[in-house]
Amino acid sequence: MTVTQDGPYMVTGGVKLSEQIIATGPDGSSEAWIERDLPPAGPRYALCRCGHSSKKPFCDGTHAKVGFDGTEVANRAPFLDQAKTFDGPSLALLDAESLCAFARFCDPNGQVWSQVAATDDPNVHAAFIRQVQNCPSGRLVAWDKESETALEPELAPSIGLIEDPAEACSGPIWLRGGIALIAADGKEYEVRNRVTLCRCGESKNKPFCDGAHAAIKFHAK
Repeated sequence: MTVTQDGPYMVTGGVKLSEQIIATGPDGSSEAWIERDLPPAGPRYALCRCGHSSKKPFCDGTHAKVGFDGTEVANRAPFLDQAKTFDGPSLALLDAESLCAFARFCDPNGQVWSQVAATDDPNVHAAFIRQVQNCPSGRLVAWDKESETALEPELAPSIGLIEDPAEACSGPIWLRGGIALIAADGKEYEVRNRVTLCRCGESKNKPFCDGAHAAIKFHAK
């Protein structure tokens, strides 16, 4: 995927598109993902990032008419250089807060920042890993201290379009499984398993999502 200057995301390689819906529990907390396949989009396609296309999720050229400013301002340092560490018995929680996409999988069961200190309890350990791995933006990472490796979910390369019924809005574009992201200046961002990109046009951390879609109640449908 390539970020174009004040324009869409250009996708090559026939990457699969799907709808990724945040499913909630009885208390309204984020619990799981529901995936819905979308029709193949072809070997090359452009995804809207200004938020104004009438053909969402695809670009229709509206960015030029509305004068969209898509300037990329996000920190390009590697994740490990950005993340704060919260220590636990055998696991640590790595947290790069600026990448938060407001999916709220971190909140159930007392929040992951508190859970990490109790991950020697098998039940807490399992819930902690599940919740952290469900974070679409990769803001949160479960870190195995003994092996010094990240505990990442297995995600096939694909692009998800997040829908958030609990917040009555559409969320970001979710790059899954290590899809390369190229900036408009030609430089490559760190390749990661989980990345969320702004598609409402209002993020202050472009090209990444900062949760602005929830504040403005962005709708992609």
